Amino acid sequence: MNEVTTLLTLITVHVIALMSPGPDFALVVQNAGRYGRQTGILIALGLSLGILLHSILSLTGASLIIQQQPTLFAIFQGAGGGYLLWLGINAVKSVFQTALSSTAESTQKTSQRVIANRKQALAKGFTTSILNPKALVFFLSLLSTLVPVDMSITGKVTAIVMLWISSFLWFAILAWLLTGKKLQAKLLQWTPFIDGICGVLFATIGSMILLNLII
Repeated sequence: MNEVTTLLTLITVHVIALMSPGPDFALVVQNAGRYGRQTGILIALGLSLGILLHSILSLTGASLIIQQQPTLFAIFQGAGGGYLLWLGINAVKSVFQTALSSTAESTQKTSQRVIANRKQALAKGFTTSILNPKALVFFLSLLSTLVPVDMSITGKVTAIVMLWISSFLWFAILAWLLTGKKLQAKLLQWTPFIDGICGVLFATIGSMILLNLII
């Protein structure tokens, strides 16, 4: 398999994986629809930077070292699972807070959260991506399987750049589509429902990761 074929196969598998619903996808849906296009694109950039780092760590062997050290990998899994669980609990809490607060108070809180969210959007996207232990295993398996050891430096750099750009474009396009005026207006009406669904998803994935460490 030549390098061009390898890169095409790599990017195809990666794009298919990106389209599968998961924490990254849910994070964009939850925040872009609620806080707007700028926040959604910043989260997309943060997620893609996390994927960029995962790719670099996998190709340099750092991810393999982490996975082969049971204690270190368990700490990483615990941090990732705990963070996803925290995101889930906060999302579910916001549903109850919105339901209990008055319309005026809810509007004021939402306005304040938009400002805070924009400042933290990049960090939230990056943290969600980099602390996802399933992402570490996925990229380690993907790159170790499809990228040969003797692949040129140019080929490996191209692979990393392609993974990063495709990730950013996918999540940015998703954020862009979700923030069209008509669709965003509908999404805002469904905010509690979306928060609840995403919260349950985050909490479930986080809990499963933590339970696997205990059992």
